[in-house]
Amino acid sequence: MLKKERFKLFLDYFIQNFPEPETELHYGNPYELLVAVILSAQCTDKRVNIVTPPLFERFPDPESLAASNAEEVFTYIRSISYPNNKSKHLVGMARMLVEDFNSEIPASVDELQKMPGVGRKTANVIASVIFNQPALAVDTHVFRVSRRLGLVPLTATTPLAVEKELMKYLPKSLVYKAHHWLILHGRYVCLARSPKCAECHLKSFCKYYGKLIQQEVF
Repeated sequence: MLKKERFKLFLDYFIQNFPEPETELHYGNPYELLVAVILSAQCTDKRVNIVTPPLFERFPDPESLAASNAEEVFTYIRSISYPNNKSKHLVGMARMLVEDFNSEIPASVDELQKMPGVGRKTANVIASVIFNQPALAVDTHVFRVSRRLGLVPLTATTPLAVEKELMKYLPKSLVYKAHHWLILHGRYVCLARSPKCAECHLKSFCKYYGKLIQQEVF
């Protein structure tokens, strides 16, 4: 099967069945999403959504967070993974946001990455979700699912390599949706250790499933 055909089958399925995917992080504005995405690194969205309501009540805007300190922020996010580093990143991010960007979330991926705690993945999420830009954040789910399906070659061994391969074939208008489709499929169907291949609607063109059939696993 040609790569273009595989992408078409992938896109056709999700366009028809999940036309409007959304992030599972709870947020009310770009600032809150940026905070939530920083917190979500190596942590579940479910846990982040538990922590953020009291955090946002105490720090409803960049100014209030910038005026705080890592020690206070830590008390609100202690149950999140790596709370010490993330506390420092959040305060540093807020201060730069206030001082350098007039409290406005920048739309540029390059500008976003200047802030503490904002790597390429986080910057791409913000650019995609908030500004509908053709930016693709590659997390562990996107990395795993795109390789298993055969959307990218197994030689794409880094998030950046996977991002570049996906961007070659995804229509710009669908990049931000494809990001969510891959994440949700990886989170609920194409699990890391025990993928639910039997109930997967993509198995007809999935390379990983094809290899399992050859090995007579099913």
